[in-house]
Amino acid sequence: MIRSKDALLVLEDGVTFSGYSFGKVGSTLGEIVFATGMSGYQETLTDPSYAGQIVVQTAPHIGNTGMNDRDEESDQIWVSGYVVKENSRITSNFRSERTLEQDLVRDGVVGISGLDTRALTLHLREIGVMRAGIFSGDQAKQPIATLVALVRNSEAMAGRSLSDVVSTPEVYKIEADGHTVGSVAIVDLGIKRSTIENMATRGLEVSVYPAKTDIDTLLANQPDAVFFSNGPGDPSTAEQQVNLLREVLKRKIPFFGICFGNQLLGRALGFDTYKLAFGHRGINQPVLDKKTSKVEVTAHNHGFAVKMDSDGVIESPAGFGKVRVSHVCLNDNVVEGIECLDLPAYSVQYHPEAAAGPHDANYLFDRLVALIQNSKNELRA
Repeated sequence: MIRSKDALLVLEDGVTFSGYSFGKVGSTLGEIVFATGMSGYQETLTDPSYAGQIVVQTAPHIGNTGMNDRDEESDQIWVSGYVVKENSRITSNFRSERTLEQDLVRDGVVGISGLDTRALTLHLREIGVMRAGIFSGDQAKQPIATLVALVRNSEAMAGRSLSDVVSTPEVYKIEADGHTVGSVAIVDLGIKRSTIENMATRGLEVSVYPAKTDIDTLLANQPDAVFFSNGPGDPSTAEQQVNLLREVLKRKIPFFGICFGNQLLGRALGFDTYKLAFGHRGINQPVLDKKTSKVEVTAHNHGFAVKMDSDGVIESPAGFGKVRVSHVCLNDNVVEGIECLDLPAYSVQYHPEAAAGPHDANYLFDRLVALIQNSKNELRA
């Protein structure tokens, strides 16, 4: 029996794609983006940075290795919707515990399969990311004009604050593996489990705080370093976190930021951020380390970036001394890393924890350990 298409993907510009219901039957709205990784769909789905977004997988066959508890980056799937060309009918992997669709249904995620994701991706590459909706079952039977109106009336990502939605509601602590070399206070803006694991395995004791933590609470246990995690939303809405970071910088406490944390460091230093046309998402993005001239293949998920000159040394407009761009994306020259020259602070726009791979940038966690050790040595001197 041939299954009839019972789902619609509706874009803000009025373009529609028909397909099959996948996951929960119903409707969902969000910003539609594409992720270019050939693998790592579970890590993508459970990454809190994707909150508020409908994710399109450019790889044509998704779900063949199933889902498992070990590879989850958080306790749930965070994407607003999911778009694939073909959902694997068979799950075949010794680590698989359940199917992809079972997890989508469990977490109430509306998806669509059976459409031309190549044509969709090329359209988004030309026009830019936009609002969209997935409608399945009875929801898909509404007039197209009605569905387009629903999409156009939905909330845009620009100006949207989502850190509070994905952040931990209370403080928790993770002990270091083996010998403790230092402690890190993390502001959870949408952190991934692999980030914490990378720190713990390097002997760092980690305390994770909610997004709206104040400076006194954050520094109450005298951490050796502060870390701002990845996360979703528009960095221009995170003024409270920017002010918190400025207090950290004033105290010259070692700081490391990833993704959203990189954007907030840029804003704390006095630079602007802006929205990219279609962003960087996937696990195959080439980044140049300007200090070593080494090219790293890296994992990304960001739709915003820091606006600053990538050549030479710049004075921080907010008065934090000299700053330079440490990494740039070789696809479009977007700022991918910032380094403070007069303060022990640095950040990167991409994801060095990269649970799904690659692991070219894992050294950045070693740099944090070195920064902590250098800071301790200076205090002893």
